[in-house]
Amino acid sequence: MKIAKEFRWEMGHRLPDHFGQCKNIHGHSYKMMVELEGEIDSTGMIIDYYIVKKIVEPIIEKLDHSFMVNKNDGVVLEFLEKLNSKKVIVDFDSTVENITRYLIEEIKKTDFPSNVKGIKVRVCETPDDYAEEQINLT
Repeated sequence: MKIAKEFRWEMGHRLPDHFGQCKNIHGHSYKMMVELEGEIDSTGMIIDYYIVKKIVEPIIEKLDHSFMVNKNDGVVLEFLEKLNSKKVIVDFDSTVENITRYLIEEIKKTDFPSNVKGIKVRVCETPDDYAEEQINLT
């Protein structure tokens, strides 16, 4: 059985080595679907949606209205520091694939109930593209 919950946030980024427009500072209205797979427990659920929200919302809060910046992008880091802007410093370029991997790694840090066997995260950067990763917890 699978359940899913959707989350949304606004975030800026840039891909400094990109050949096209993505090398510029810009942002997206991101959408993420978190899917959990497992067995239904004695409550009749895999996991309560309220618990899923409690797990994921702090991660989204950290990202919402922030700028995701590679720790090696000194020019943008200096700019964000001068503006005292909200930022998330990472050790990767903020492609949707890397953001998806980052999110699934953050979510899997949770001590899920033993009946939850897998997590899938799908991140939409625009209305017509996404990246997706799935992991097993067992």
